[in-house]
Amino acid sequence: MTGLTQALAAFVAKPTFGNNEQGALAVAKTGFMDTIATMMAGHNEPVVNIVRQFFANATTPAEAPVPFLGTMHPAAQAAFITAVAGHALDYDDVALSGHPSTALVPAILAEGYVLNSSGLDALRAYVVGYEVWAELVNRETDQYHLKGWHPTGVFGAVGAAAAVAYLRRLSEADTRQALAIAASLASGLVANFGTMTKPFHAGRAAAHGIEAVRLSMLGMTSAPDVFEHPVGYLNALSKAGRVDRTRPADTLGQTLRILESGLSIKRYPVCYSSHRTIDGVLKIVETENLQPSDVKQVHIITGVAQASMLRNHYPVTGLEAKFSAEFAVASAIVAREVGLAQLTDSFATRADVSDLFSKVSLETVDTACPMDPAFALTDRVTIETNDGRKFDSGDIRFPLGNALNPIDAAGLKRKFLDCLETGKVANRSLKGADAGLYDRIATLESLPSIQKLFI
Repeated sequence: MTGLTQALAAFVAKPTFGNNEQGALAVAKTGFMDTIATMMAGHNEPVVNIVRQFFANATTPAEAPVPFLGTMHPAAQAAFITAVAGHALDYDDVALSGHPSTALVPAILAEGYVLNSSGLDALRAYVVGYEVWAELVNRETDQYHLKGWHPTGVFGAVGAAAAVAYLRRLSEADTRQALAIAASLASGLVANFGTMTKPFHAGRAAAHGIEAVRLSMLGMTSAPDVFEHPVGYLNALSKAGRVDRTRPADTLGQTLRILESGLSIKRYPVCYSSHRTIDGVLKIVETENLQPSDVKQVHIITGVAQASMLRNHYPVTGLEAKFSAEFAVASAIVAREVGLAQLTDSFATRADVSDLFSKVSLETVDTACPMDPAFALTDRVTIETNDGRKFDSGDIRFPLGNALNPIDAAGLKRKFLDCLETGKVANRSLKGADAGLYDRIATLESLPSIQKLFI
């Protein structure tokens, strides 16, 4: 039987895309659309400027652009900065217990620029990276977040390496080396959620994908069984050892996980663990026309892992508020929106907002959504008013924007254009966000060169 590491390398070196390649490429294109949008919106966040300063004296060789700066950088560095920007607002898409696009797309854009890859090749590289991530993440019984692992950093490095190895057309042997090198570069801790280090995880993952491939091309060796080894990648991530290291990866390229799991597009720039709650609160507040002064108590029923990510019960900054169930509820009640305009220090500390924090209670349930075990099967919200009325959201399975409750193309375009406008308001000299960008991404499969994407 072919080992897991070798099977992954064989797929990446000679991928097949089942009987619905066009469907898979359409999902990949959505990933490009959403990541480029959130990258433009988040490009001027403090963490992005810190990363830029960190790299200020190391800008050679000039291989690939940071699109929103219009400056050339080493490819791994360009991917790093771009990925940090894409994840800085926590507004980027969700799947596979993490944020696949914010690791995959920046790596593909940077290395694809170096190689003059076509848009079609970039989309296929995305599918390759997604499928490798999916093959690995679904082998664990327990929830990664509860063990402290941030899947975006942990699986993103390997997924990005797979995507870049495909772009480079590495041999199976060199691909195996690259994937195993990337496995040793995997990192990211949940304890850093709600800080600038969380988007740093995405930046490192994207850059590590490129670095792993280039190290392999230079001849660096690595373990031929790194993923399935008893002291390898999968076992290291599995505290209780309930991980399947031996299952054959014989459906790779036949049954595409990207068509099963898809991508969930965020409607709110906060941790995805709170999106069901926000949908429930907004529906009740808008239907019953509740005012903040009406609310006596809000009770949330959610998953254990979700609650662990919503760690900031009394946030005082916009960044902390992204990981706060209390803020999500308060913003939905006070502003009837949880958007970029609300994710500010001043709004989070407003008296009418912070006064609601103590009125929010959480109850956890130990159920798991079969689509993504990081989430409970359903969430639920009840609101009790001061005059004794009680309103119940009922069970909420999929928030609007989820892959199984998707927003339409018009909604995705609205988010894209709103993000570009946010970026332009933050920085009038924003590069790469011209009027034709949406249409070029929408027809990415026809673009002859990634070098023509940002003009």
